[in-house]
Amino acid sequence: MTASASADLDEPAVVETAPARDAKTDSRPKRQPRYHVVLWNDDDHTYQYVVIMLRTLFGHAVETGIKMAKEVDTEGRVVVLTTTLEHAELKRDQIHAFGADRLLARSKGSMSASIEPEPA
Repeated sequence: MTASASADLDEPAVVETAPARDAKTDSRPKRQPRYHVVLWNDDDHTYQYVVIMLRTLFGHAVETGIKMAKEVDTEGRVVVLTTTLEHAELKRDQIHAFGADRLLARSKGSMSASIEPEPA
């Protein structure tokens, strides 16, 4: 090792850090608030209807649809998607427009759904 190389090792290293960001001037995009799409239970739709609806509107696998159908039946509600407000509103409206369950004569319309903010 040369004398100049050992002198370099004795000097403290200079570490450059990024300047602290001021929240008022931070230009990074802000994450949009998230919202749950909640499907509500009723007695006018079959499990098969729920599974088909969830597959059609959300792309959920059959197994996921069955699990969610059981949860809405036993708990009274199930969160089927968490997303941005605009997307949640679209999905809620699609649930409301899905139509009656053809397997039940008493089914007169779609299931009920709502949106709610995701807890922080």
